[in-house]
Amino acid sequence: MALFDGPLRHAIHALKYRRLASMADPLGDALAAFWATADLPADLVVPVPLHAARQRERGYNQAELLARRVGRAAGVTMRAHALKRTRETAVQMSLNAADRRANVSGAFFCEDSAVRGMAVLVIDDVCTTGSTLDACARALLEAGASVVRGLTLARTA
Repeated sequence: MALFDGPLRHAIHALKYRRLASMADPLGDALAAFWATADLPADLVVPVPLHAARQRERGYNQAELLARRVGRAAGVTMRAHALKRTRETAVQMSLNAADRRANVSGAFFCEDSAVRGMAVLVIDDVCTTGSTLDACARALLEAGASVVRGLTLARTA
C-alpha cells in the first residue's frame, strides 16, 4: 500500500511495540480503503498468526486487528485462526532475505476446511521480502485454497 517510512512507520511501530492497539482502527480503515480500489477479490480474510508466546507478550496480534477491520469494512468473513504458527520463529527484522525465507519455511499450517476452494486474502502489517506471506500462502494452498493474495499496510523499499 505505501512505503514503510515516516508517519506510517511510526504508526505501525506504535501498534506493534508500544501496545497502542487503538492504532489498528485507523490503519485498518486505510487498508480497507486501499483494498476497495485494488483488484484483489477474496472470499475470506486471514491474518498472519503470531506465535502464542509473542501474542501473550504483546497482548494481541496486530495482523488480526487489521484483518478484522478490513473484513468488517468489506463485508468479508475474517477467520482469525485459519492459519496456525507451528513454531516460534526469530524476529524477521534482523534477518537478511535468505535467512527470512529459511526462518518462516514450514512455520505455518492450515487445517481449516473453510479455506477449501476459497480466494483468501492474507493480511499483515509490513512486507519486506514477502517470505512470511509466501509461507502463509503455501499453507493455505496446501489446505485447498483456490488462490491466495497478500495485503499489507506497508512495504520496505
